[in-house]
Amino acid sequence: MHSIRRLIPALGALALAACSSEPTVTAATATGTHAAASVAASGNGKYILNAGPQGFSPSLGDDIAALGGTIESVHGEAGIAVVSGISNPGALGALNGVREVQGDEEFSLDLPAGSTMDADANAIGDVTIESVSNPAAAPRYSWQWNMRDIEAQYAWAAGKLGDAGVTVSIIDTGIDYDNPDLNGLVDLSRSASFVASDNATRAHYFPTRNDISDFNGHGTNVAAQVSSKAAVHAGVGSKTKLIGVKVLSASGSGTLSAVLNGVLWSADHGADVANMSLGGGFSKAGNGRFTSLINKVFNYANRKGMLIVVAAGNDAADLDHDGNFNSTYCNQSHVICVSAVGPVVSSGSPDLSSYYTNFGRSAISVAGPGGNGGVAYSAWPWGTDAYSWVWSYCSKTRLAGFTGAGVPVLAGCQAGNRVTGYIGTSQATPHVAGLAGLLVAEMGHGQPSKIRAAIEKSAADLGQPGTDPQFGRGRISVRRALGL
Repeated sequence: MHSIRRLIPALGALALAACSSEPTVTAATATGTHAAASVAASGNGKYILNAGPQGFSPSLGDDIAALGGTIESVHGEAGIAVVSGISNPGALGALNGVREVQGDEEFSLDLPAGSTMDADANAIGDVTIESVSNPAAAPRYSWQWNMRDIEAQYAWAAGKLGDAGVTVSIIDTGIDYDNPDLNGLVDLSRSASFVASDNATRAHYFPTRNDISDFNGHGTNVAAQVSSKAAVHAGVGSKTKLIGVKVLSASGSGTLSAVLNGVLWSADHGADVANMSLGGGFSKAGNGRFTSLINKVFNYANRKGMLIVVAAGNDAADLDHDGNFNSTYCNQSHVICVSAVGPVVSSGSPDLSSYYTNFGRSAISVAGPGGNGGVAYSAWPWGTDAYSWVWSYCSKTRLAGFTGAGVPVLAGCQAGNRVTGYIGTSQATPHVAGLAGLLVAEMGHGQPSKIRAAIEKSAADLGQPGTDPQFGRGRISVRRALGL
């Protein structure tokens, strides 16, 4: 019997700040002046500026300094800047070249009921054995109903394992980049953290680690579904390169400014695909600036040839009838929005709509394996359980919280001998991103629209013909997408 314990996904809230390594691009010459406008207060003291058609003024730095503020980041080509220290944010709208101003917003990972599960990996034996050329030989492939559901094994048998020249960006909580499944697959030279609180914790308490070290665990699980050396668990690919872009803290919290900078960083550093297993939302009324900012960044990423794959969310909500609510990021342009399926019992269909998944005929593109849960317990390869988990290594730097003195407390995975199961649309999404990576290897770079169309066209129809509210075009099929 494997040792298993249920975890509660709750860490104390951490203070957030944006970033240490945002891209900086010289801005174009700007013209025009706006009247000062009312700007909603920012929860973290940061404001996001949206440039006009001519870009930001060359004097933006001086103008912000004259208002007592600081430029945290500026991306001239995309026309997005983040500033802080502004006591009168309404004055920002009067600056030359600034079209819109939006107070930064904070959000947290939305995990479904059921949380996560830990199990030991001591019984695996020599986890240094790689199964890169045959991921189905991974020691715990028997646990991976999810990979069999999308027929990934047919691609592996045909030698379609991905390519090191293809990059998927994991925009998340970071990555445990040197565990046996991921060691060598994560390009640290192109990775970055946009979470100052985590950066400070890493520098003080984990000085030998990279800034993208995962203090939460979520990003590591997501990354391993995309690409894995299959030392323990297989990924959709085994050679696809990953970059970690940390925008969520140890508590799973983040800011809109960090997410936008993370997308821009990914597009500027050669990512063919960006996986965004994160979400949030805002009222549509009076928040047109949010949509404008996000679409502007996503349009830029699309022009750079990067496909964005996003999670539908875990609120069991109908995104077609969400009234005044905008569910980021499924409502934005140039995205594949992914819902979740999974088995309820070990002998049942793996393609039951997950109890938590958001849905919507116009919102959902495709479905992927995210896991499921039921009232009854049943036998699984990992033991008796009510949930169908999506497994990966547990991050060695996952934290259980902080002491009263602010010292981080490790969650018990530091020996590198534990694995973790998650459920959620967060887990469904990287299966789609992993498939996108395989298709880029087949079809070439810089074709996000073609890759998206190939994924949707090849999906297995699970419900109503055409676009189903639960499954979109259907559940993805690696075999069909690659013509096998």
